This record gives sequence, structure tokens and C-alpha cells, in this order.
Amino acid sequence: MINEKIKIEGMSCGHCVMAVRKELSKLSLRVKDVSIGSAEVEYDETKVTSDDIEKAITKAGYLISEN
Repeated sequence: MINEKIKIEGMSCGHCVMAVRKELSKLSLRVKDVSIGSAEVEYDETKVTSDDIEKAITKAGYLISEN
């Protein structure tokens, strides 16, 4: 299992948090926390890839921060 904290650009309110949480919850992973600017997830790399997670965050309207 991989435990990962992801920095997310463009989040500024509770609606942003809910949008990201909603998209991540569609994947086969455990959403440990979503707050303004980040998400923490736990997943099995044989079931979910980092690309899947990035696509879900992008679908919610945000970008993963490289910093």
C-alpha cells in the first residue's frame, strides 16, 4: 500500500474540498484527508495509479502542484 500526500493548486474553499473528495472517492483507494491545498490517500498500486489520481483531481478542476 502507498500512503501519499498530494499538493493541489487552485483550491480555496470547502466546495473545492468536496469536489476533489468526490472524484477521489470514485477510485479504489482510501481518502484519508482532503483539505484546502492537499489530499492524503492510501492505495494499492496494482489497482490505482498516480495517473488515475491525477486525472480525478483534474476532473474536479484542479492541478497537482509539483512543489
